[in-house]
Amino acid sequence: MFHLRVADRVGYACRLLRKAYAQQAQVVVCAPPATLAALDTLLWVSDPTGFIPHVRLAPDARAPERLADTPIWLVEHAEQAPTHDVLLNLGDELVAGFEAFARVIEIVPQDEDAAQAARRRWKHYADRGYVLKHHEARA
Repeated sequence: MFHLRVADRVGYACRLLRKAYAQQAQVVVCAPPATLAALDTLLWVSDPTGFIPHVRLAPDARAPERLADTPIWLVEHAEQAPTHDVLLNLGDELVAGFEAFARVIEIVPQDEDAAQAARRRWKHYADRGYVLKHHEARA
């Protein structure tokens, strides 16, 4: 599922993660370091009464076994996290190992460079026979 023309990628992701957590989904979020840092902070402060359990791993870290049941994983590389239901991509590149996930969500911001990168990812998925859907984000 591609969420298109998103004004605030991190804020939008935070709202999606709240919904996913409420539905008891397990999600791996892949993104560049600065995006992960911003999302990590937002998950802590966006709702003072609604904490979302999550783990943020450094690029070279391995998932601690005691945290394997944590529903949200913030990582630079998908293989760092335990197997999960959903992959949420907040970057402009294809996530290596996306095939291991039952579902992939791509959040595409409004700028043209990100849209071009999303088109390349769409084509990559389509060329491999994946069923693709898109959703126009509301402002």
